[in-house]
Amino acid sequence: MGLFKRNPFGHILWVKKWLIRILGALTHRRFRGFNELQIEGSEIIKNLPDNNVLFISNHQTYFADVIAMFHVFNASLSNRDDSIKNIGYLWNPKLNVYYVAAKETMKSGLLPKVLAYVGSISIERTWRSQGKDVNRQVKMSDISSIGKALDDGWVITFPQGTTTPFKPIRKGTAHIIKRYKPIVIPIVIDGFRRSFDKKGLRVKKKNIFQSFEIKAPLEIDYENESIDSIVEKIEYAIEQHPSFLKVIPQAVLEENERLNKELRDM
Repeated sequence: MGLFKRNPFGHILWVKKWLIRILGALTHRRFRGFNELQIEGSEIIKNLPDNNVLFISNHQTYFADVIAMFHVFNASLSNRDDSIKNIGYLWNPKLNVYYVAAKETMKSGLLPKVLAYVGSISIERTWRSQGKDVNRQVKMSDISSIGKALDDGWVITFPQGTTTPFKPIRKGTAHIIKRYKPIVIPIVIDGFRRSFDKKGLRVKKKNIFQSFEIKAPLEIDYENESIDSIVEKIEYAIEQHPSFLKVIPQAVLEENERLNKELRDM
């Protein structure tokens, strides 16, 4: 690797590599120590191409979700089956992994700026800004940035655009799928909202069951399938379709509502 070799966004690769190593070492015990991350489906990761892969996931915290994905992806690529045991997998991490995040979040402090260098595709949200509802046009430069990242590697996105469960899927994700035709891998996570604060930086509770399920690629007819059909497939794939509310125990729903109230009051 050349000393000043950069990715398409201008980030120096050896700097990014060391940031992933350091942040990985600092966060490993959050998923294997204070809590134990239960992983399923890591064999899917090993069989993916090097680029044009889009991961879609439900969202529970700002940063812990993405950090867990960096751990799981790199562990899987190092032939660890459903495990992040032995942090040596971070010595040679996959550097062309990116994630979609709100621009205002990634500029909110020194640590978010560091995390942005690790792989953020920072976009302007069209529906919310600085805690207020807004309605503005999608910036084509944001769409192009996601396309550039897909062309270079893997992209993680949270199509609900919020950490509140069962919110509608943003149609922008379906438009990106239609336009760039990536392999779409659903991920379903749980337990992060209970074990971390809203930002996902502070451990709130220990010994919480955390799950991380990687599912088979979605079958999508890129040319003929409608946006609404793709949106519905995403809802079911990441288990955020309204029908899932019917099978969730009332106690869990009440606990989620309590946690969401805590987050709103923070």
